[in-house]
Amino acid sequence: MMHGYESVSVDEGPEPPEWPREFRAHTGHGGLRERGDDISVVVSDRPSTSAAMFTKSHFAGPAVVLSRANAAGRAMRAVVTLAQNANVATGRQGAEHAAEVVGRVAALTGVPQGEVLIGSTGVIGRPLPMADIRAHFDEAAALGTAAFGAAPPDVARAMMTTDTRPKTAVRTVGRARLVGVAKGVGMLEPNMATMLAYVLTDAAVPADALDAALRAAVDTSFHCLSVDTDTSTSDTVAVIANGAAGPVDTPELAAALADLCLDLTRQLARDGEGATKLLRVTVGGALNPAQARRIAKSVLNSPLVKTAVHGADPNWGRVVMAVGKNTEHPDDAAIRPGLVTVGFGDVEVYPREPGPDTLARLADAMRPPEDGSVDITVTLGLGPAAAMVYGCDLSAEYVRVNADYTT
Repeated sequence: MMHGYESVSVDEGPEPPEWPREFRAHTGHGGLRERGDDISVVVSDRPSTSAAMFTKSHFAGPAVVLSRANAAGRAMRAVVTLAQNANVATGRQGAEHAAEVVGRVAALTGVPQGEVLIGSTGVIGRPLPMADIRAHFDEAAALGTAAFGAAPPDVARAMMTTDTRPKTAVRTVGRARLVGVAKGVGMLEPNMATMLAYVLTDAAVPADALDAALRAAVDTSFHCLSVDTDTSTSDTVAVIANGAAGPVDTPELAAALADLCLDLTRQLARDGEGATKLLRVTVGGALNPAQARRIAKSVLNSPLVKTAVHGADPNWGRVVMAVGKNTEHPDDAAIRPGLVTVGFGDVEVYPREPGPDTLARLADAMRPPEDGSVDITVTLGLGPAAAMVYGCDLSAEYVRVNADYTT
């Protein structure tokens, strides 16, 4: 137990996690990819409160535009996700197709169209294969309630594009449960949240409190995530609370939501396209949290730092380069080399370069065990603020994945 809520690993035990009370889900193949499920729907069978955040990209797709309007009512009950096709830069036709999918989900679930969120992720610039999608929803409608038997890992798997594994997380607060699913391993740098992530809970939470909890959770999790510095046109994060388990302590719920989102953040970073290592960068001694995060992201996003991590090369010169190149923000004018320290793991490498007795520890820090992480720590010596950000190394596989993505 921690903070009044329980942290539960989804890998514990042979059974997959279950949805919170009075949620159900459907997955199936709608012709978006060659094989496998590529459409998912999660729905609450009772009225709900909700909160959501979306990409700030000027090229936000029709799914984001439509969902942003629906989310304003803070009463969403259903989420549909189309994988492998972002339906972005597709003009009026793309908007019409997104609206049609929402209408078909509303008919399938009995939820008003204005209470349906739609996510669409994948290749940009291609129309949706609407004939196949229509056929899929016709078949699902014919099955009725039998179409809704998917578990959280099924939905997370149906959402995947270049992900290598589904991402789910579970937390409990009193009688209530929170279940999160997420996808996204490339085109991943937040400008609100990042990627697609949905959290469903049977807690009863007022809409204002839910919105505040989500924004606070995003600020310490998805906002601290980057794989390749590129902000997607389709980023969406949402939470839906249907109240079936009754009210819970609001601070405990907020803490559980933040912990769940951080869990998903780490999973997304670890599965970054071509990633072989999770990379965590901590900056302390900053003037304020914004500076700490800005400098940490500068280190995290440096291709030279990322490739050094991939090669297990403790090249601290690249780290100080990434710190020193921050010259535009007025706060960063206070940065002085004589105040800065840099470490890999628990080994300080600047200004005190490690000697022979510490080289073995340094090698261990750069070659973590399977599913381990490489930690880079920077202190600025300016103030009390700190931030930790999450990403991954940069490998030749990242180039291959993205060079061949549409071919």
